[in-house]
Amino acid sequence: MADRATPHPAAGRRAPIRHPVGVTAQATLAQALAPLRAQPGDAAVLLDVDGTLAPIVRHADDALVPEPTRAQLIGVAKRYGLVACVSGREAAIARRIVSLGSIAYVGNHGAELLLPGGGGVELDPEVATWVPRVHAFARETWTGELDRLRVRREDKNVIAAYHWRGAPDEAAAEQAAKGLAEAAEAQGLAVHFGRKVLEVRPPVPLDKGRGVVRLLADRPIRAALYVGDDLTDLDAFAGLRRLVEEGSLDTAACVGVASDETPDGLLEGADAMVDGPLGVRALLQALLDT
Repeated sequence: MADRATPHPAAGRRAPIRHPVGVTAQATLAQALAPLRAQPGDAAVLLDVDGTLAPIVRHADDALVPEPTRAQLIGVAKRYGLVACVSGREAAIARRIVSLGSIAYVGNHGAELLLPGGGGVELDPEVATWVPRVHAFARETWTGELDRLRVRREDKNVIAAYHWRGAPDEAAAEQAAKGLAEAAEAQGLAVHFGRKVLEVRPPVPLDKGRGVVRLLADRPIRAALYVGDDLTDLDAFAGLRRLVEEGSLDTAACVGVASDETPDGLLEGADAMVDGPLGVRALLQALLDT
């Protein structure tokens, strides 16, 4: 576990979880999990996938949740009222990576819901109207130079993503991605930069917080935990905290996952931090311990 657990100030919700001098990060995390463990049937456990459950890999298609983590997730799903994976990937791809059909998936940064069972993906209607525009942009702006720089394009249906992790010249590839971002904004589309990835999105509110709020709507959940490793996960933190302020939740715990690429915003926004996917595995075990 990481040494640091940083409070996130927000008016109108429970007092933030602090890490006083002389108190271990494990103790702070235990405090964060206590409301969920006390009434697991009324609690939601929400987890990012890449960098949280699955280690970051050079090529996104190679991502996989390790079997020990998956086994713990099965146990958590049996004990807690709602378990879901929240991903920037398409919901169906997130489910393939996690390989667990008994939990829910929020995909494409909140645009998609895939509930347990045999149902299909539910696409946010406002987002769906922009899909043709995003596809046209991806098709019309791809160049041989992007190929030469080894920028990799990912079609996420409602989002066009451009990856440069592992490119021979990552700095040059990133500059090319910034050019794509400028072109997208000129066409009225939205852009978002993540960890060595650019996403071109519909210009509507599209974030993990919106997806989490949509997932929890009309469910008898009183406590929620979110675990994530990137700036996009701050939106999920904010979404849960808004639900606390509104009285829809009694408590929310927001846990960041540390890595050698941890953005400063995550350290500032999390109630507590764990150290990488192995730290997440320890967190899942803490949820299972009685």
